[in-house]
Amino acid sequence: MKSITINGSKRESVGKKATKALRNAGQVPCVLYGGDQPLHFAADEIAFKNLVYTPDVHTVVIKLKDGGEYNAVLQDIQFHPVTDAILHIDFYEIFEDKEISMEIPVHTTGVARGVKNGGVLRFNLRRMRVKGLPGNLPDFIEADITPLKIGNKLYVTALQSENYKIMHPDNTVVCQVRTSRNVVALDEEEEEGEETAADEVPATEVKENENE
Repeated sequence: MKSITINGSKRESVGKKATKALRNAGQVPCVLYGGDQPLHFAADEIAFKNLVYTPDVHTVVIKLKDGGEYNAVLQDIQFHPVTDAILHIDFYEIFEDKEISMEIPVHTTGVARGVKNGGVLRFNLRRMRVKGLPGNLPDFIEADITPLKIGNKLYVTALQSENYKIMHPDNTVVCQVRTSRNVVALDEEEEEGEETAADEVPATEVKENENE
């Protein structure tokens, strides 16, 4: 997983007046959890641009002026309700031998058969929460949607990996191909000539009694 470096400095005071002064100076107050005790620090707001305003996920290297360096992940962020300026960020320190939970974006590959025949691809889950060692977590989770016909659904079970554990129930739908007014009839010869591998069926089957 890609990493972003944040240069900051420890906060000597964490009161409201000191926090307001930091924000007025264009800095963001932050807290790093996960160690022996919370670490309060601040960094320039512009330093978080590539971490916050992106659909991708990253780990973070926090480098402080006193020489301290910590590996972490973004845990929580607060925005101003009117200006959307960053008010506060919480980080969680990570260690190579300890598992962490993160939300990883889902990227699709291929074009679904159902879409080629006039259906519409609908996403139910654009990010998946997974758990694993930091070194085993990917930048994104790849989902091949090519076999999906109209009415088929792609379940999280199709995206399982030995490197991490998916934290969603097995019946969670990642995406599905829904019908539309532009649906065209499938070529009967194509239907008869194609077979679906047994290990693909549970991930793309249609549940008749499932509420849409």
